[in-house]
Amino acid sequence: MIAFLLVVLLVLASTIWAMFGGQALGLPVGELVLLAGLFLLFFGAGIYVAAALGLLGMLIGLMYSDRPFWLFLGQTIWAPSSNYVLVAVPLFLLMGEILLRAGLSEKLYRALNVWLARLPGGLLHTNIVSCAVFSAISGSSVATAATMGSVALPYFERTRYNTRMVLGSLAAGGALGNLIPPGITFIIYGLITETSVGQLYIAAVMPSLLVTLLFIAVILWHGLTHGRMQAPARLPLEARLRSLVDLVPTTLLILLVLGSIYGGLATPTEAAALGVVGAAIFALIEGRFSLRMLQDSAEATARTTALIGLILFGAYLLNFVLTSLRVPQAMAEMVSALPLPGWSIVALILLFYLALGTFMEGFSMIITTVPIVFPIIVALGYDPVWFGVVVTMMVEIALISPPDGTVMYVLQGMRPSGGPITDVFTGVMPFLAVYLLAVAILLALPEIALWLPRAMS
Repeated sequence: MIAFLLVVLLVLASTIWAMFGGQALGLPVGELVLLAGLFLLFFGAGIYVAAALGLLGMLIGLMYSDRPFWLFLGQTIWAPSSNYVLVAVPLFLLMGEILLRAGLSEKLYRALNVWLARLPGGLLHTNIVSCAVFSAISGSSVATAATMGSVALPYFERTRYNTRMVLGSLAAGGALGNLIPPGITFIIYGLITETSVGQLYIAAVMPSLLVTLLFIAVILWHGLTHGRMQAPARLPLEARLRSLVDLVPTTLLILLVLGSIYGGLATPTEAAALGVVGAAIFALIEGRFSLRMLQDSAEATARTTALIGLILFGAYLLNFVLTSLRVPQAMAEMVSALPLPGWSIVALILLFYLALGTFMEGFSMIITTVPIVFPIIVALGYDPVWFGVVVTMMVEIALISPPDGTVMYVLQGMRPSGGPITDVFTGVMPFLAVYLLAVAILLALPEIALWLPRAMS
């Protein structure tokens, strides 16, 4: 089905380009369709994203560049990859790894259980809220899903909760990881488009709250329509207040990281460094800090950072070649000249992201497509900060979209007793639907994202 839709899209693209005289973006239609086919072949074949991007860049450069572009490759890769802003990526990853190994995520989950377990939907609310809180210090969807999944899944094995809803709520909660500041996707988007990362973080606050509330509404609806689980005994107020002590480390870290950014006291990179120091201090207080723990955290961070770095290198090569051939500029001019209102063009772009997310990992989508799509958005007069929030939401949707949602496979691999992957696919569908609803609301009411940055400027 997906392949059929992609073929239809290619045919439609060829028809549109043919209307412009058989040439599109300065290249023959047949060659452009061939390049689009190679793009789909590389990513559909499942080869490494970095290799696919690099190969496409080399092929396009050799076919169309009128100068020896390989002489510029070293400088092309080095200049953006040595950007100071990128240092925040491994720092946020390291902070999350330390928190996981220090056991603070387990304390967070246990404390929230005390306050949320008696609501309709019960402990499923804890999955969403704990993921939302942890996202505010991790910056990564995969890290959030893996961390909270490792805490929650063994516990739910001993309950009678619907397995699909448990997995779906954890996947949806994990998908908040990049949307809730300090999401790593915003750092990459800001680097590519030269948009303020601080402004992106501020703009993401209200959309994050909107998505979280919609997820909670799904669980409330499920709890009210499918019958409530037997609610646990009501704890005395003293015991509930005592549980708040377990929230102190997470709360202080959020204040340290986001407070320093929003207060103008630190850049995102500096705030990430403060977060690592804070996480290490809390690990020391918990008696979990050791050189072995620090080494394990650093190794896990290095593996993820190396993966991201290779993807960036391949993407920068491809982007350099495309920009040299003026492909993004030509696409922006062509699309802005179409006899369609701007909102419909933006809607088509978002539908393209939705289709792309069914077979492509979200982080790669940002690096591959934003350099081409961004000039179109700017030419149509839309705010770059608003689009950064919307495209990040589309990336998060890709992370929980069958059949290639990364977060879903992370949770599937963590299930203690196993089971079919279709459990995750089915369970995440209601949350996927309301996430798309949130994107539609943001399209209709862009001020949801923009009013807070303007108020704080």
